[in-house]
Amino acid sequence: MTKIDTTRPETVLPTPSHTVGPFYGHALPFPGGGDIAPVGHPDTIALQGYVYDGDGDPLPDAFLELWGPDPDGNVSRVDGSMRRDPATGGFLGRNGVEFTGFGRIQTDANGHWYARTLRPGARGGNAPYLSVCVFARGLLVHLFTRIYLPGDEAALAADPLLSRLDAGRRDTLVAGEEAAGTYRFDIRLQGEGETVFLEFQ
Repeated sequence: MTKIDTTRPETVLPTPSHTVGPFYGHALPFPGGGDIAPVGHPDTIALQGYVYDGDGDPLPDAFLELWGPDPDGNVSRVDGSMRRDPATGGFLGRNGVEFTGFGRIQTDANGHWYARTLRPGARGGNAPYLSVCVFARGLLVHLFTRIYLPGDEAALAADPLLSRLDAGRRDTLVAGEEAAGTYRFDIRLQGEGETVFLEFQ
């Protein structure tokens, strides 16, 4: 859209630019969004990492959605990850027993994110993985990627996606193990070490 200066019809002024957001901090995050695993479940794992922009700076306003199967490879059919009180509209939270497989996490002021979920089981011919959707400033379209866990090198080598990538690109999809049951997965939106992103058609 352009504006025309009616005092000088031959002059066309540019329309000011607009921002798309991000507005993820409003209404989308919910308390306990990263606490996906039921309390005390023996197959619970912890995932954490940072989201970095093309300059290597952490993003304090990125937003991640995680989802994945249970340890047997089954996708949950449980409705929702947050519950509301039908009388007050207030937040009740997860019920602490059922596994929905879905989490929603906003990065903190340092670009850090954290989630607790169940170790995913294999589905089909794929190595076990968690699906990730990334929203961040400057992204007009959200990005999809995966988090694979280390440990079963044969399954990772046979995975249909990972087997098509060279070693450097493949490593951007495999989390690093920091301790037993604790993994680090950084997401780099651009530049050196850019995370592999998927396009679904």
